[in-house]
Amino acid sequence: MDLDALTAARAQEWARLDELGRERRLTGAQVDELVTRYRSASADLADIKTSAGRTAHGDHVSTLLARARLRLTGGGENVLRQIPRFFVLQLPAALYRVRWSALVIALGFVGVAVLVAFWVSGDPALVATLGSQAELQRYVGESFVGYYRENPAAVFAGTVWTNNAWIAAQCVLFGITGVWPLMVLVQNAVGVGAAAAVMLAFDRGDIFLQFILPHGLLELTCIFVAAAAGLHIFWAWVAPGRRARGAALASEGRALATVAIGLIFALGLSGLVEGFVTPQAWPWPLKLAIGAAALAVFLVYMLVLGGRAARRGETGDLTEFEAGTPTLVAG
Repeated sequence: MDLDALTAARAQEWARLDELGRERRLTGAQVDELVTRYRSASADLADIKTSAGRTAHGDHVSTLLARARLRLTGGGENVLRQIPRFFVLQLPAALYRVRWSALVIALGFVGVAVLVAFWVSGDPALVATLGSQAELQRYVGESFVGYYRENPAAVFAGTVWTNNAWIAAQCVLFGITGVWPLMVLVQNAVGVGAAAAVMLAFDRGDIFLQFILPHGLLELTCIFVAAAAGLHIFWAWVAPGRRARGAALASEGRALATVAIGLIFALGLSGLVEGFVTPQAWPWPLKLAIGAAALAVFLVYMLVLGGRAARRGETGDLTEFEAGTPTLVAG
């Protein structure tokens, strides 16, 4: 094959392919033309490589084909352009999906904590199992409040933030076990109930609520949501419905793993409240109002923005282009 003759004969066709590949918007007729010229140039490139090996002309045609292929198949969206979609659609939709499960978990958690608190505080023998009289008095008089004030506010806020974010991430990522989220919830419910029991036994229940509620409203809500997301992933594995088990698990895992990322920001807000509001000697209604406002911000994002995203068909999962075409199922 005469490479120079082929180049001269195909120069205009390759130039047109280059022109179509650079167009920002293509009409239907132009797309058809692009496909035709793409096939023709592919055949030309095969002839060039077969007869002459790698050449400058072949590299030029290969570049044209790569650009045309990108126009036909599409390319990944810029990461910076994906961020708004994540926070406006994907994350709130994923949070919205677990709203009822999170509510059930919250009611169960509060029920267990209240049961433990009043059961233990009402029995001096059970209170005694939590420590000696001197230890309990020290806890009530110093340790409970001192926990929130012994470290600088910024250090304390950062510590509780990272700890709670790690717990939330475990609930989501290990939710497939079906056991881990429940274990975390029960441990925390019993722990909160035991602490409340000690404070109630010494008639300091008001202090307990004043130092738990400002940050606890949002902090515990985040843990409830994380546990709900983890259990949803577990349920997708147990009862995949019409989808293949692997496909159902992959879809739920992708959709609800976003919850772990989103809760990092929500727990950062609760950490700020715990570090900079809870320890302050402010009137307790003010501290409670700040904590309630932080919770309200999260709930509006989860329920209002999440509801809008869900009505648009969002589930929190990746787009079909990003995740791949799903396997079709009957029904």
